[in-house]
Amino acid sequence: MINKADKNECRLRRHKRVRGKIYGSAERPRLCVFRSLKHIYAQIINDDESKTLVSASSLERNFKNYGGNKLAAREIGKIISERAKKAGISEVVFDRGGYIYHGRVKELAEGARENGLKF
Repeated sequence: MINKADKNECRLRRHKRVRGKIYGSAERPRLCVFRSLKHIYAQIINDDESKTLVSASSLERNFKNYGGNKLAAREIGKIISERAKKAGISEVVFDRGGYIYHGRVKELAEGARENGLKF
């Protein structure tokens, strides 16, 4: 019998490996991405204090689009970068959360870059 590895378990293993190298400080906090089948979430985190500074997701009340597509991911990227500007954050470290840099994760990053967030 062939045992197939659980995709989320493999992603979490990759995420742990990447998180050993990526660290968000007060000067450059970490932009963390999580995607589910229906929604996408983004947080800007200061790992020194273990605090979330800014967050955005497709679950918010004023978000009208379906959260499981590229269009919504780009919109969330724009929203997170606007909120980061208000909080005084201009540079971040991008944490893709163990996902490959493709599709919705890439669109979120490009949406954030469009609005002036540097990483």
